[in-house]
Amino acid sequence: MRKIYFLAATLLALASCRERPGRPGPVNFTFAKISEFNVGGEGAAEISAFDPETDRLFVVNNSSGSTVDVFDFSNPSSIVPLSPIDILQFGGGVNSVAVKNGLLAIAVEADPKTNPGSVVIFETDDLSSPEAVVTVGALPDMVAFSPNGRYIVTADEGEPNDDYTIDPEGSVSIIDVFSGYQVTSLNFASFESQKSKLEQDGFRIFGPNASFAQDIEPEYVTIDAFSQTAWVTLQENNGIAKVDLRTKKITDIFPMGTKNHQLPGNEMDASDRDGIIGNLQNWPVLAYFMPDGIASYGLGSNTFLITANEGDTRDYEGFEEEERVKDLELDPVAFPDAAILQEDENLGRYTATITAGDTDGDGDFDEIYGIGARSFTIWNGRTGMMIRDYKDLEKDLLMARPSRYDDTRSDNKGVEPEAVEVGNIRGRNILFVGLERSDAVMVYELTGASSLRFLQVLDGTNMPGDTPHDAPEGLLFIPASDSPNGRPLLLVSSEGDGKITVYQN
Repeated sequence: MRKIYFLAATLLALASCRERPGRPGPVNFTFAKISEFNVGGEGAAEISAFDPETDRLFVVNNSSGSTVDVFDFSNPSSIVPLSPIDILQFGGGVNSVAVKNGLLAIAVEADPKTNPGSVVIFETDDLSSPEAVVTVGALPDMVAFSPNGRYIVTADEGEPNDDYTIDPEGSVSIIDVFSGYQVTSLNFASFESQKSKLEQDGFRIFGPNASFAQDIEPEYVTIDAFSQTAWVTLQENNGIAKVDLRTKKITDIFPMGTKNHQLPGNEMDASDRDGIIGNLQNWPVLAYFMPDGIASYGLGSNTFLITANEGDTRDYEGFEEEERVKDLELDPVAFPDAAILQEDENLGRYTATITAGDTDGDGDFDEIYGIGARSFTIWNGRTGMMIRDYKDLEKDLLMARPSRYDDTRSDNKGVEPEAVEVGNIRGRNILFVGLERSDAVMVYELTGASSLRFLQVLDGTNMPGDTPHDAPEGLLFIPASDSPNGRPLLLVSSEGDGKITVYQN
Protein backbone atom coordinates (compact mmCIF):
# COMPACT_ATOMS: atom_id res chain seq x y z
CA MET A 1 0.00 0.00 0.00
CA ARG A 2 2.88 2.36 0.77
CA LYS A 3 4.10 2.12 -2.84
CA ILE A 4 0.83 3.60 -4.05
CA TYR A 5 1.85 6.86 -2.37
CA PHE A 6 5.17 7.05 -4.24
CA LEU A 7 4.30 8.95 -7.43
CA ALA A 8 1.71 11.20 -5.83
CA ALA A 9 3.94 11.98 -2.89
CA THR A 10 6.85 12.79 -5.18
CA LEU A 11 4.78 15.25 -7.21
CA LEU A 12 3.39 16.89 -4.08
CA ALA A 13 6.83 17.17 -2.53
CA LEU A 14 8.27 18.84 -5.61
CA ALA A 15 5.38 21.27 -5.73
CA SER A 16 5.73 22.26 -2.09
CA CYS A 17 9.51 22.26 -1.66
CA ARG A 18 10.77 24.02 -4.79
CA GLU A 19 10.80 27.78 -4.82
CA ARG A 20 7.90 29.24 -6.82
CA PRO A 21 7.36 32.78 -8.12
CA GLY A 22 5.71 34.99 -5.55
CA ARG A 23 2.11 36.04 -6.03
CA PRO A 24 1.44 39.70 -6.79
CA GLY A 25 0.58 42.01 -3.93
CA PRO A 26 1.84 42.20 -0.34
CA VAL A 27 2.39 39.05 1.68
CA ASN A 28 2.09 39.09 5.46
CA PHE A 29 5.04 37.27 6.99
CA THR A 30 4.32 38.20 10.61
CA PHE A 31 3.99 35.32 13.06
CA ALA A 32 2.09 35.70 16.33
CA LYS A 33 1.94 33.32 19.26
CA ILE A 34 -1.42 31.57 19.62
CA SER A 35 -0.68 28.97 22.30
CA GLU A 36 1.91 27.18 24.38
CA PHE A 37 1.87 24.00 26.41
CA ASN A 38 4.19 22.07 28.70
CA VAL A 39 5.41 18.63 27.70
CA GLY A 40 7.58 18.03 30.75
CA GLY A 41 10.59 19.41 32.56
CA GLU A 42 14.13 19.94 31.32
CA GLY A 43 14.93 17.45 28.54
CA ALA A 44 11.38 17.35 27.19
CA ALA A 45 10.09 18.82 23.93
CA GLU A 46 13.42 18.62 22.12
CA ILE A 47 12.02 17.56 18.73
CA SER A 48 8.44 17.44 17.38
CA ALA A 49 6.69 15.98 14.33
CA PHE A 50 3.15 16.52 13.01
CA ASP A 51 0.91 14.09 11.15
CA PRO A 52 -1.69 15.85 8.95
CA GLU A 53 -3.60 12.58 8.41
CA THR A 54 -4.56 12.25 12.08
CA ASP A 55 -3.83 15.80 13.31
CA ARG A 56 -1.54 14.28 15.90
CA LEU A 57 1.61 15.89 17.24
CA PHE A 58 4.49 13.67 18.42
CA VAL A 59 7.05 15.11 20.84
CA VAL A 60 10.29 13.72 22.28
CA ASN A 61 10.21 13.64 26.10
CA ASN A 62 13.23 12.55 28.14
CA SER A 63 12.47 14.57 31.25
CA SER A 64 11.34 11.55 33.25
CA GLY A 65 12.00 8.17 31.71
CA SER A 66 11.69 8.28 27.94
CA THR A 67 8.51 8.66 25.90
CA VAL A 68 7.12 10.07 22.71
CA ASP A 69 4.24 12.19 23.94
CA VAL A 70 1.19 12.34 21.67
CA PHE A 71 -1.22 15.26 21.38
CA ASP A 72 -4.44 15.99 19.56
CA PHE A 73 -3.43 19.03 17.51
CA SER A 74 -6.69 19.47 15.59
CA ASN A 75 -7.10 22.84 17.33
CA PRO A 76 -3.65 24.47 17.56
CA SER A 77 -4.97 26.94 20.10
CA SER A 78 -6.05 24.17 22.46
CA ILE A 79 -3.83 21.07 22.42
CA VAL A 80 -5.12 17.90 24.09
CA PRO A 81 -2.71 15.23 25.46
CA LEU A 82 -3.25 11.60 24.45
CA SER A 83 -1.58 8.39 25.63
CA PRO A 84 2.23 8.50 25.22
CA ILE A 85 4.47 5.84 23.66
CA ASP A 86 6.87 4.24 26.15
CA ILE A 87 10.31 4.15 24.54
CA LEU A 88 12.35 2.32 27.19
CA GLN A 89 10.90 -0.96 25.96
CA PHE A 90 12.85 -0.39 22.73
CA GLY A 91 16.17 0.90 24.06
CA GLY A 92 17.88 3.56 26.12
CA GLY A 93 15.93 6.66 25.07
CA VAL A 94 14.40 8.63 22.23
CA ASN A 95 16.35 11.27 20.30
CA SER A 96 14.20 12.27 17.34
CA VAL A 97 10.87 11.74 15.57
CA ALA A 98 9.63 12.20 12.00
CA VAL A 99 6.31 11.65 10.20
CA LYS A 100 5.33 11.00 6.57
CA ASN A 101 2.37 9.38 4.80
CA GLY A 102 0.83 8.05 8.00
CA LEU A 103 4.07 6.63 9.38
CA LEU A 104 5.89 7.71 12.54
CA ALA A 105 9.64 7.01 12.75
CA ILE A 106 11.33 7.20 16.16
CA ALA A 107 15.13 7.27 16.60
CA VAL A 108 16.07 5.29 19.73
CA GLU A 109 19.55 4.95 21.20
CA ALA A 110 20.67 1.70 22.80
CA ASP A 111 21.67 1.13 26.41
CA PRO A 112 24.62 1.56 26.43
CA LYS A 113 24.57 4.24 23.74
CA THR A 114 27.69 2.82 22.06
CA ASN A 115 25.70 -0.22 20.87
CA PRO A 116 23.65 -0.14 17.64
CA GLY A 117 20.46 1.89 17.96
CA SER A 118 17.12 1.43 16.27
CA VAL A 119 14.31 3.13 14.40
CA VAL A 120 10.86 2.19 15.66
CA ILE A 121 8.09 2.68 13.11
CA PHE A 122 4.37 3.02 13.87
CA GLU A 123 1.25 3.68 11.85
CA THR A 124 0.12 7.08 13.13
CA ASP A 125 -3.48 5.90 13.47
CA ASP A 126 -2.53 2.78 15.45
CA LEU A 127 0.08 3.27 18.16
CA SER A 128 -0.63 0.01 19.98
CA SER A 129 2.35 -1.85 18.49
CA PRO A 130 5.10 -0.96 16.02
CA GLU A 131 4.96 -1.89 12.37
CA ALA A 132 8.72 -2.43 12.36
CA VAL A 133 11.82 -2.09 14.52
CA VAL A 134 14.95 -1.58 12.41
CA THR A 135 18.54 -1.74 13.68
CA VAL A 136 20.73 1.23 12.67
CA GLY A 137 24.10 2.62 13.77
CA ALA A 138 25.11 3.69 17.26
CA LEU A 139 23.27 6.66 18.76
CA PRO A 140 20.80 7.67 16.01
CA ASP A 141 20.55 11.36 16.84
CA MET A 142 18.20 12.53 14.11
CA VAL A 143 15.67 10.84 11.83
CA ALA A 144 14.08 12.23 8.65
CA PHE A 145 11.78 11.05 5.88
CA SER A 146 12.47 11.86 2.25
CA PRO A 147 9.73 14.09 0.79
CA ASN A 148 8.28 11.19 -1.24
CA GLY A 149 8.14 8.98 1.85
CA ARG A 150 10.33 6.24 0.42
CA TYR A 151 13.39 6.67 2.61
CA ILE A 152 13.95 7.08 6.33
CA VAL A 153 17.43 8.48 7.02
CA THR A 154 19.20 8.60 10.37
CA ALA A 155 22.33 10.43 11.47
CA ASP A 156 24.01 7.88 13.74
CA GLU A 157 26.32 9.99 15.87
CA GLY A 158 28.42 7.18 17.34
CA GLU A 159 29.66 9.10 20.38
CA PRO A 160 32.27 7.42 22.60
CA ASN A 161 31.66 6.36 26.17
CA ASP A 162 32.73 8.77 28.90
CA ASP A 163 36.11 7.09 29.39
CA TYR A 164 36.72 7.25 25.63
CA THR A 165 37.61 3.55 25.70
CA ILE A 166 34.75 2.59 23.35
CA ASP A 167 34.22 4.74 20.25
CA PRO A 168 31.75 3.29 17.73
CA GLU A 169 31.83 4.33 14.11
CA GLY A 170 29.58 7.19 13.07
CA SER A 171 27.23 6.26 10.26
CA VAL A 172 24.27 7.21 8.11
CA SER A 173 21.46 4.65 7.86
CA ILE A 174 18.98 4.52 4.97
CA ILE A 175 15.76 2.56 5.44
CA ASP A 176 13.78 1.79 2.26
CA VAL A 177 10.12 1.93 3.28
CA PHE A 178 8.94 0.44 -0.02
CA SER A 179 11.28 -2.57 0.27
CA GLY A 180 10.05 -3.91 3.56
CA TYR A 181 12.11 -1.47 5.66
CA GLN A 182 15.40 -2.83 4.32
CA VAL A 183 18.25 -0.90 5.97
CA THR A 184 21.69 0.08 4.68
CA SER A 185 24.10 1.62 7.19
CA LEU A 186 27.00 3.55 5.68
CA ASN A 187 30.24 4.32 7.50
CA PHE A 188 33.03 6.68 6.47
CA ALA A 189 35.97 4.26 6.25
CA SER A 190 36.38 4.83 2.49
CA PHE A 191 37.40 8.45 3.16
CA GLU A 192 40.44 7.47 5.24
CA SER A 193 42.71 8.01 2.23
CA GLN A 194 41.44 11.60 1.91
CA LYS A 195 42.15 12.49 5.52
CA SER A 196 45.15 14.78 4.91
CA LYS A 197 43.44 16.79 2.19
CA LEU A 198 40.23 17.10 4.21
CA GLU A 199 42.15 18.30 7.27
CA GLN A 200 44.00 20.87 5.17
CA ASP A 201 40.60 22.28 4.21
CA GLY A 202 39.42 22.54 7.82
CA PHE A 203 37.98 19.11 8.55
CA ARG A 204 38.66 17.78 12.08
CA ILE A 205 39.83 14.24 12.94
CA PHE A 206 41.15 14.36 16.49
CA GLY A 207 39.62 11.80 18.85
CA PRO A 208 42.19 9.82 20.87
CA ASN A 209 43.10 6.51 19.19
CA ALA A 210 40.14 6.85 16.80
CA SER A 211 40.14 5.71 13.20
CA PHE A 212 38.67 8.05 10.59
CA ALA A 213 35.36 6.16 10.68
CA GLN A 214 35.22 6.16 14.48
CA ASP A 215 35.92 9.88 14.71
CA ILE A 216 33.01 10.92 12.47
CA GLU A 217 29.91 12.07 14.39
CA PRO A 218 26.84 12.69 12.17
CA GLU A 219 24.36 15.11 13.72
CA TYR A 220 21.48 16.33 11.54
CA VAL A 221 19.87 15.47 8.18
CA THR A 222 18.19 17.33 5.33
CA ILE A 223 16.93 15.80 2.06
CA ASP A 224 16.31 17.46 -1.31
CA ALA A 225 12.87 17.85 -2.87
CA PHE A 226 13.59 15.10 -5.41
CA SER A 227 14.23 12.55 -2.62
CA GLN A 228 17.56 11.69 -4.23
CA THR A 229 20.21 13.30 -2.01
CA ALA A 230 20.69 13.73 1.73
CA TRP A 231 23.14 16.03 3.45
CA VAL A 232 24.29 15.26 6.98
CA THR A 233 26.11 17.65 9.30
CA LEU A 234 29.24 16.26 10.95
CA GLN A 235 29.30 18.78 13.76
CA GLU A 236 32.39 17.98 15.80
CA ASN A 237 34.26 17.26 12.55
CA ASN A 238 33.33 20.63 10.98
CA GLY A 239 31.88 19.23 7.78
CA ILE A 240 28.88 18.07 5.78
CA ALA A 241 28.45 14.63 4.19
CA LYS A 242 26.59 14.24 0.90
CA VAL A 243 24.67 10.97 0.46
CA ASP A 244 23.16 9.50 -2.73
CA LEU A 245 19.95 7.82 -1.57
CA ARG A 246 19.46 5.90 -4.83
CA THR A 247 22.89 4.22 -4.84
CA LYS A 248 23.10 4.30 -1.03
CA LYS A 249 26.60 5.75 -1.00
CA ILE A 250 28.29 8.65 0.75
CA THR A 251 29.70 10.51 -2.23
CA ASP A 252 31.39 13.54 -0.67
CA ILE A 253 32.58 15.18 2.51
CA PHE A 254 32.57 18.97 2.41
CA PRO A 255 35.00 20.54 4.92
CA MET A 256 33.66 23.84 6.19
CA GLY A 257 36.95 25.60 6.91
CA THR A 258 37.23 28.40 9.44
CA LYS A 259 35.93 31.92 9.97
CA ASN A 260 38.63 34.54 10.45
CA HIS A 261 37.44 36.90 13.17
CA GLN A 262 40.20 39.36 12.33
CA LEU A 263 38.53 40.27 9.04
CA PRO A 264 36.12 43.23 8.74
CA GLY A 265 32.55 42.01 9.06
CA ASN A 266 33.54 39.01 11.20
CA GLU A 267 33.46 40.84 14.53
CA MET A 268 32.34 38.96 17.64
CA ASP A 269 31.72 39.62 21.33
CA ALA A 270 34.43 37.55 23.01
CA SER A 271 34.08 38.44 26.68
CA ASP A 272 31.42 38.24 29.37
CA ARG A 273 33.58 40.41 31.66
CA ASP A 274 34.07 43.55 29.57
CA GLY A 275 31.03 45.40 30.95
CA ILE A 276 29.64 45.97 27.45
CA ILE A 277 26.68 44.08 25.99
CA GLY A 278 27.21 43.23 22.35
CA ASN A 279 30.80 44.45 22.18
CA LEU A 280 31.49 43.23 18.63
CA GLN A 281 35.20 43.45 17.84
CA ASN A 282 37.80 41.81 15.61
CA TRP A 283 40.01 39.23 17.32
CA PRO A 284 42.88 36.93 16.20
CA VAL A 285 40.68 33.82 16.17
CA LEU A 286 39.95 31.21 13.52
CA ALA A 287 36.57 29.69 14.40
CA TYR A 288 35.34 26.33 13.17
CA PHE A 289 31.76 26.58 11.82
CA MET A 290 30.66 23.21 13.33
CA PRO A 291 26.97 23.19 12.34
CA ASP A 292 24.18 21.50 14.25
CA GLY A 293 20.90 21.97 12.35
CA ILE A 294 20.73 21.97 8.55
CA ALA A 295 17.91 22.77 6.11
CA SER A 296 17.67 22.83 2.32
CA TYR A 297 15.73 24.69 -0.34
CA GLY A 298 15.51 24.48 -4.10
CA LEU A 299 16.14 27.08 -6.79
CA GLY A 300 15.69 25.76 -10.30
CA SER A 301 17.62 22.50 -10.53
CA ASN A 302 19.94 23.47 -7.67
CA THR A 303 19.64 22.73 -3.98
CA PHE A 304 21.12 25.06 -1.39
CA LEU A 305 21.88 24.24 2.22
CA ILE A 306 21.59 26.40 5.32
CA THR A 307 23.51 25.48 8.47
CA ALA A 308 23.13 26.75 12.04
CA ASN A 309 26.74 27.09 13.15
CA GLU A 310 26.36 26.29 16.84
CA GLY A 311 29.76 24.78 17.59
CA ASP A 312 30.35 21.84 19.90
CA THR A 313 33.33 20.31 21.68
CA ARG A 314 34.23 16.90 23.00
CA ASP A 315 34.11 17.00 26.77
CA TYR A 316 34.47 13.56 28.34
CA GLU A 317 36.12 12.08 31.39
CA GLY A 318 38.70 10.53 29.10
CA PHE A 319 39.25 13.50 26.79
CA GLU A 320 38.58 17.24 27.00
CA GLU A 321 39.42 19.73 24.27
CA GLU A 322 38.18 23.04 25.74
CA GLU A 323 40.44 25.67 27.26
CA ARG A 324 40.13 29.38 27.91
CA VAL A 325 42.54 31.56 25.97
CA LYS A 326 44.04 32.95 29.20
CA ASP A 327 45.16 29.42 30.09
CA LEU A 328 46.90 28.79 26.76
CA GLU A 329 50.62 29.28 26.30
CA LEU A 330 50.67 31.65 23.33
CA ASP A 331 53.67 31.88 21.05
CA PRO A 332 55.44 35.21 21.81
CA VAL A 333 56.25 35.84 18.15
CA ALA A 334 52.73 35.18 16.90
CA PHE A 335 51.18 37.04 19.86
CA PRO A 336 53.56 39.77 21.07
CA ASP A 337 50.67 41.35 23.00
CA ALA A 338 49.66 38.06 24.67
CA ALA A 339 49.45 39.53 28.19
CA ILE A 340 46.90 42.14 27.12
CA LEU A 341 45.07 39.74 24.83
CA GLN A 342 44.64 37.20 27.65
CA GLU A 343 42.97 39.61 30.06
CA ASP A 344 39.40 38.70 30.95
CA GLU A 345 37.93 41.82 29.39
CA ASN A 346 39.63 40.97 26.09
CA LEU A 347 40.06 37.40 24.79
CA GLY A 348 41.07 35.74 28.06
CA ARG A 349 37.76 34.03 28.81
CA TYR A 350 37.04 32.99 25.22
CA THR A 351 36.64 29.20 24.84
CA ALA A 352 39.14 27.69 22.41
CA THR A 353 40.09 24.17 21.38
CA ILE A 354 43.49 22.73 22.20
CA THR A 355 43.31 20.31 19.25
CA ALA A 356 44.69 22.85 16.77
CA GLY A 357 46.94 25.90 16.72
CA ASP A 358 50.39 24.55 17.57
CA THR A 359 51.54 24.80 13.95
CA ASP A 360 55.25 24.18 14.58
CA GLY A 361 54.86 21.48 17.24
CA ASP A 362 56.85 23.28 19.94
CA GLY A 363 54.14 23.10 22.61
CA ASP A 364 52.75 26.65 22.44
CA PHE A 365 49.92 28.03 20.33
CA ASP A 366 50.73 29.95 17.16
CA GLU A 367 47.02 30.30 16.28
CA ILE A 368 43.80 30.34 18.30
CA TYR A 369 40.93 28.15 17.11
CA GLY A 370 37.41 28.82 18.32
CA ILE A 371 34.20 26.78 18.47
CA GLY A 372 31.22 27.83 16.33
CA ALA A 373 30.88 30.66 13.81
CA ARG A 374 27.97 32.42 15.61
CA SER A 375 26.13 32.62 12.27
CA PHE A 376 24.11 30.70 9.74
CA THR A 377 25.60 29.93 6.35
CA ILE A 378 24.27 29.14 2.87
CA TRP A 379 26.14 26.47 0.88
CA ASN A 380 25.89 25.03 -2.62
CA GLY A 381 24.51 21.53 -2.10
CA ARG A 382 26.23 20.12 -5.17
CA THR A 383 29.75 21.42 -4.57
CA GLY A 384 29.83 22.40 -0.89
CA MET A 385 30.95 25.90 -1.84
CA MET A 386 30.02 28.68 0.57
CA ILE A 387 27.47 31.05 -0.96
CA ARG A 388 27.03 33.38 1.99
CA ASP A 389 27.88 33.45 5.68
CA TYR A 390 25.24 35.65 7.28
CA LYS A 391 27.32 37.82 9.61
CA ASP A 392 24.58 40.03 11.05
CA LEU A 393 22.76 37.46 13.18
CA GLU A 394 23.91 38.94 16.49
CA LYS A 395 23.52 42.50 15.18
CA ASP A 396 19.92 41.79 14.16
CA LEU A 397 19.12 40.48 17.64
CA LEU A 398 20.82 43.45 19.34
CA MET A 399 18.88 45.89 17.18
CA ALA A 400 15.47 44.23 17.35
CA ARG A 401 15.41 42.63 20.82
CA PRO A 402 18.46 43.60 22.91
CA SER A 403 16.90 42.10 26.04
CA ARG A 404 17.34 38.65 24.50
CA TYR A 405 21.10 39.04 24.02
CA ASP A 406 22.75 36.95 26.74
CA ASP A 407 26.11 38.59 27.39
CA THR A 408 27.05 35.84 29.84
CA ARG A 409 27.52 33.57 26.81
CA SER A 410 29.80 35.95 24.92
CA ASP A 411 32.87 33.92 25.85
CA ASN A 412 31.28 30.65 24.72
CA LYS A 413 29.45 30.33 21.39
CA GLY A 414 27.55 33.62 21.71
CA VAL A 415 23.89 33.44 20.70
CA GLU A 416 24.46 29.77 19.77
CA PRO A 417 22.44 29.18 16.58
CA GLU A 418 21.06 25.68 17.03
CA ALA A 419 18.31 24.95 14.52
CA VAL A 420 17.17 26.11 11.08
CA GLU A 421 13.91 25.55 9.23
CA VAL A 422 12.67 26.76 5.84
CA GLY A 423 8.94 27.18 5.22
CA ASN A 424 7.04 28.30 2.14
CA ILE A 425 4.26 30.87 2.39
CA ARG A 426 2.49 31.82 -0.84
CA GLY A 427 5.55 30.99 -2.89
CA ARG A 428 8.02 32.79 -0.60
CA ASN A 429 10.73 30.99 1.36
CA ILE A 430 10.85 31.96 5.04
CA LEU A 431 13.88 31.05 7.14
CA PHE A 432 13.68 30.43 10.89
CA VAL A 433 16.87 30.30 13.00
CA GLY A 434 16.68 29.11 16.61
CA LEU A 435 19.13 30.71 19.06
CA GLU A 436 19.54 28.34 21.98
CA ARG A 437 21.29 30.70 24.40
CA SER A 438 19.21 33.75 23.50
CA ASP A 439 15.91 31.86 23.87
CA ALA A 440 14.69 33.33 20.60
CA VAL A 441 13.94 32.52 16.95
CA MET A 442 15.05 34.86 14.15
CA VAL A 443 12.83 35.10 11.06
CA TYR A 444 14.04 36.05 7.56
CA GLU A 445 12.66 36.15 4.04
CA LEU A 446 14.95 34.24 1.69
CA THR A 447 14.98 35.19 -1.99
CA GLY A 448 17.14 33.80 -4.75
CA ALA A 449 20.21 31.88 -3.68
CA SER A 450 21.29 34.11 -0.82
CA SER A 451 19.36 37.37 -0.46
CA LEU A 452 17.92 37.79 3.02
CA ARG A 453 15.53 40.25 4.62
CA PHE A 454 15.22 40.28 8.41
CA LEU A 455 11.56 40.13 9.48
CA GLN A 456 11.13 39.61 13.23
CA VAL A 457 12.24 37.98 16.49
CA LEU A 458 10.04 35.36 18.14
CA ASP A 459 10.69 34.86 21.84
CA GLY A 460 7.33 33.65 23.15
CA THR A 461 6.46 36.90 24.95
CA ASN A 462 3.85 38.62 22.81
CA MET A 463 1.17 37.96 25.45
CA PRO A 464 1.04 39.70 28.87
CA GLY A 465 2.80 37.68 31.54
CA ASP A 466 4.56 35.40 29.04
CA THR A 467 8.05 34.09 29.64
CA PRO A 468 10.55 33.45 26.82
CA HIS A 469 11.24 29.98 25.45
CA ASP A 470 14.06 28.34 27.36
CA ALA A 471 16.69 26.92 24.98
CA PRO A 472 14.76 26.39 21.71
CA GLU A 473 16.05 23.14 20.21
CA GLY A 474 13.62 22.09 17.48
CA LEU A 475 11.72 24.10 14.86
CA LEU A 476 8.78 22.64 12.95
CA PHE A 477 7.03 24.52 10.13
CA ILE A 478 3.56 23.29 9.14
CA PRO A 479 2.45 24.69 5.75
CA ALA A 480 -1.09 25.91 5.26
CA SER A 481 -1.87 22.86 3.11
CA ASP A 482 -1.21 20.55 6.09
CA SER A 483 -2.26 22.83 8.94
CA PRO A 484 -5.33 21.88 11.00
CA ASN A 485 -6.64 25.46 10.81
CA GLY A 486 -5.49 26.23 7.27
CA ARG A 487 -2.87 28.74 8.43
CA PRO A 488 0.93 28.36 8.30
CA LEU A 489 2.25 27.42 11.74
CA LEU A 490 5.65 27.35 13.43
CA LEU A 491 6.21 25.15 16.48
CA VAL A 492 9.19 25.93 18.71
CA SER A 493 10.30 23.07 20.96
CA SER A 494 12.37 24.17 23.95
CA GLU A 495 14.32 21.58 25.92
CA GLY A 496 15.20 23.97 28.75
CA ASP A 497 11.65 24.23 30.05
CA GLY A 498 9.98 21.37 28.17
CA LYS A 499 7.57 23.73 26.45
CA ILE A 500 6.19 23.98 22.91
CA THR A 501 5.16 27.39 21.60
CA VAL A 502 2.82 27.65 18.61
CA TYR A 503 2.98 30.62 16.23
CA GLN A 504 0.57 31.40 13.42
CA ASN A 505 1.06 33.42 10.27
